[in-house]
Amino acid sequence: MKSEYDVIVIGAGPAGSMAAKTAADAGLSVLLAEKRSEIGVPVRCAEGIIKRDLEEFLSPDPVWISAEIERGILVSPDGKQITVRGKGTIGYTLDRKRFDKALADRAAGAGADVEIRVRAVPLMENGKVTGALIYQGGTECRVKAKLVIAADGVESQFAKRAGINTTLRLHEIGSCCEYLVSGLDIDEKTDVVYFSAKNAPGGYFWVFPKGDHSANIGVGIAGDMLRNGYHAKDALDAFLAEHYPEGKIFSIVTGAVPGAKPLEQMSADNLLIAGDAAHLSDVMTGGGIYQALASGKLAGECAVSAVRAGDTSAKALQVYDSRWKNSSAGRNLMLSYFLRTKYVKLSDDDLNSLFDSLEDITLEECTVKNALTAILKDHPGIFLKLPALLKSVFPGKKSE
Repeated sequence: MKSEYDVIVIGAGPAGSMAAKTAADAGLSVLLAEKRSEIGVPVRCAEGIIKRDLEEFLSPDPVWISAEIERGILVSPDGKQITVRGKGTIGYTLDRKRFDKALADRAAGAGADVEIRVRAVPLMENGKVTGALIYQGGTECRVKAKLVIAADGVESQFAKRAGINTTLRLHEIGSCCEYLVSGLDIDEKTDVVYFSAKNAPGGYFWVFPKGDHSANIGVGIAGDMLRNGYHAKDALDAFLAEHYPEGKIFSIVTGAVPGAKPLEQMSADNLLIAGDAAHLSDVMTGGGIYQALASGKLAGECAVSAVRAGDTSAKALQVYDSRWKNSSAGRNLMLSYFLRTKYVKLSDDDLNSLFDSLEDITLEECTVKNALTAILKDHPGIFLKLPALLKSVFPGKKSE
C-alpha cells in the first residue's frame, strides 16, 4: 500500500470493485480497501439478478452462477399464482462470495492495489476529503488521494464522517432474514415470490434456487412495520414451516437494505458515493447488484474524467449526480420508490383483488418496467379493481 493514490475506493462489493476496475483500466493509481477479512463474506443478499442487467457489464461465468432462471412465479396472499416468463433464461442466482471475489480480482488485474481488514476514516482538510486514515493490523497510516469513492454499503460510515447525511430513518430500512435451505423438491429454474401484507408487511418472501435442491429462502419487511416482539426471522420461520417443512437450514444471514430515495447529494469535494452507501437499491424488489455495478462504473468514469482534468471539486463532480439521475437506472429507481409508497398501503384483500385482475405474462425482456407495461396493456380493467390507488400510481391512465 502506497502513501498516495489518484483514487481510493472504500468497500470491495460490486460497486467498489467496479469503480476500482474502471479507474484502474484508465491508468489511474487505485487503492481498493475492504473492511472484512474476506471479500464477499458474509453474503447479505438474495443473489438474484436479471439476465440483461448482469450482461450489461459482465459475461456470465459458470464459476459464479448458481442457477439459471427461466421464469418467476408471483403468489398472492390467497394462493393465486401469476407466472412471468421470457425467452429462455431471464435471470440468474449468483454465488455472491465467488462473484464479489471475481470482481475484486478484475480490479486487481487492472492494476488496483487491494487491501483487506481495513478500517478507513476520512482525512479532512478545510472541510474537504483528502484521502483516508487507514487502520490495518494494529497500524495506522495516512493515505492521500485526489478523490475517494465511498462504496461501503448500507452501513456506510465514510461518507457520513465526511459530512454527508446518509442516515436512514426506520421506515426507510428493510429488515431482512434469509436461510440457505437444502433438501427441497423445487423447480430449480423458477424464482417464487410470495406476497402477504399480514406476514411480510411492506415486503415479501422469496425462494431463489441455488442448484442441487437448495435455495435462498428469505423475507424482507419494512422496518417501521415490525410489530413488538415480531421480527423478520419469526416471519421466515413460520413461512418455512408452512411451505417448505422438508427443508434443512444450512446458514442464516440477517441485515438491512435501504428503502429510501437515492441520496440527494452523492458527491462532494473529492468524494463520490456509490451502491448501497448512496441508497441505490431498488425499493420494490430489494435488489441492488445492478445498481451497484451501474453506479460503480459511473463513479469510476467520473473519477477518471475529474482526475485527468485536475478538478475534483464538488462543482466538477456534480456531473456524477446528474448522469445518475438521468440514466435509465436512476429513473427506474425513482419509479420503484414511487410505486413502493403505494404498495405499502395495500392490504391482503387489495393484493388478492389485484391478482384476480391479472394473468400470466410473457416478455421479450424481463424487467419491472416491461412487466408493468404488459399489465397495463393486457389488463386495463385493473383500474376498475383498485381505481383510487392505481390511478395515483399511474396518474396518466384513465379508468375505462
